[in-house]
Amino acid sequence: MKILDWYILKRYLFTFLMMLLLFIPIGITVNLAEKIGKILENKVPFGEVALYYLNFTIYFANLLFPIFLFLSVIWFTSKLANNTEVIAFLSSGVSFSRFLRPYIIGATIISIFAMILGFYLAPIASQGFNEFTYKYLKSARHQDPGQNIFRQINDTDFIYVSSFDKVQNTGYNFTLEHIENNELIYKIFANSIRYSEIDSTYKLFNYYKRTITDKGDVIETERRLDTILPFDLEDLTPVNYIAETKPYSELVDFIEKEKARGSSNIGRYEIVKYKKWSLPVAVFILTIIAVSVSSIKRRGGMGVNLAFGITTAMVYVFFDKVFGVLAEQSDFSPLIAAWLPNVVFGILAIFLLYNAKR
Repeated sequence: MKILDWYILKRYLFTFLMMLLLFIPIGITVNLAEKIGKILENKVPFGEVALYYLNFTIYFANLLFPIFLFLSVIWFTSKLANNTEVIAFLSSGVSFSRFLRPYIIGATIISIFAMILGFYLAPIASQGFNEFTYKYLKSARHQDPGQNIFRQINDTDFIYVSSFDKVQNTGYNFTLEHIENNELIYKIFANSIRYSEIDSTYKLFNYYKRTITDKGDVIETERRLDTILPFDLEDLTPVNYIAETKPYSELVDFIEKEKARGSSNIGRYEIVKYKKWSLPVAVFILTIIAVSVSSIKRRGGMGVNLAFGITTAMVYVFFDKVFGVLAEQSDFSPLIAAWLPNVVFGILAIFLLYNAKR
């Protein structure tokens, strides 16, 4: 690797690292200023607060990864252009494609880092971050109740609740259907179901069971029934952020299991899976866009390039979030939602690169 490659590569990696070190403390300070009241009110141990902000650092870095990368590349490349270093490189007979090579090497290193972060580190941090948030920072009335939960818990049993109160461990309009060979064997209904943590049993209120036999239906009713049922409390309390907390291999298995259960959150889970692959590819696309735009010396100097960079990064994040929400809350394909921003900005990268070469 030649001196030019080392020079640009070191600037690439160093500026990206400095951008992380600059913005993450700001993010921690803003978050702490907002949450300090509830942390003190709930008397949270210092060790848990420190672990929370370690998880917050990883979570925050993973969330705003594209913006950090894009701004860092635009920043140091604009400085090269303003110092006429880019002109000197190209005037010495170096082609623009050759000039771009150390950027691609740097993007490869950052892309590998992004994959390690997304596949392994971010899930662990996300779990700690969200658990701390729901335990100490969100009041009971602000915790999202489960709505219209329908799940297949094994080969023969299906459960449903219209809503579930996570604070009281109580579900409403509970139904359990036992089906064998496509025939309903029995059906249990209760106005409410409450989980007892003391003895790990369920309390069914206004219990009603209908068993279908060759001689007719058998009806059982109880005002209250304490019993053991073939499912866990987690089957009634699906956590919205659960996909974010699983390493990639576990996430794939989890999605297949949820598909078999008939989960209504498959779109939300799959968008998390596909983004683990789309983000490393976005590193290359954003790097090419940033270099193509900022390698030209402009009258407005670095400010013009930074303004373009911030605007472009915000538009990318906007596209990413909008299509992600569409995939989560509608029939919009999660695969398309995860990759469409890369396709759109990939076309933009090709266009800008072509004009930069000219």
